[in-house]
Amino acid sequence: MFPVSNLITADRKAAVLEHTSQQSTIAAPPNRCYDVVLEFERYPEWADGIDRAEVLSRDPEGRPLDVGFSAGGMGRQANYVLRYDHSAAPQRLSWHLIEGDVMGRLDGYYEFEPVQDDSSSCEVTYDLEVELLVGLPGFVRRRAEDKILRAALPELKLRVESLIS
Repeated sequence: MFPVSNLITADRKAAVLEHTSQQSTIAAPPNRCYDVVLEFERYPEWADGIDRAEVLSRDPEGRPLDVGFSAGGMGRQANYVLRYDHSAAPQRLSWHLIEGDVMGRLDGYYEFEPVQDDSSSCEVTYDLEVELLVGLPGFVRRRAEDKILRAALPELKLRVESLIS
């Protein structure tokens, strides 16, 4: 089992909700981008800060449903479980936090839209809301939030395009 048993109950008044939405064009078709995102257990190879990712359950079609993550950074290890929603696949993959030890919220989605007149590329939108709950010093919390909020899409782009080349 994934190590999320040491979850803390935090004072939600101390939590700060951060939101980001980013877009990028990736030189790969939408279904390839979607497939790379679903390779959760490979995230430690390319997603900065992800030390471990484990598929805990799958939906009836065999797609990852609950995924446990262990992420390090800023002197603290975070363990959390996300539940994925494939109802709009492969155009959209959304998720929400179901367990976490330092976050009260980690909800978001990827959208994969074909680029008009270019079937070999897609426009990817990444949207994320993060709420850190632990009492981290302000500068540490801001650096952790920035890492979570800003790294995912550029790293996905590099990963997908490196697999195409």
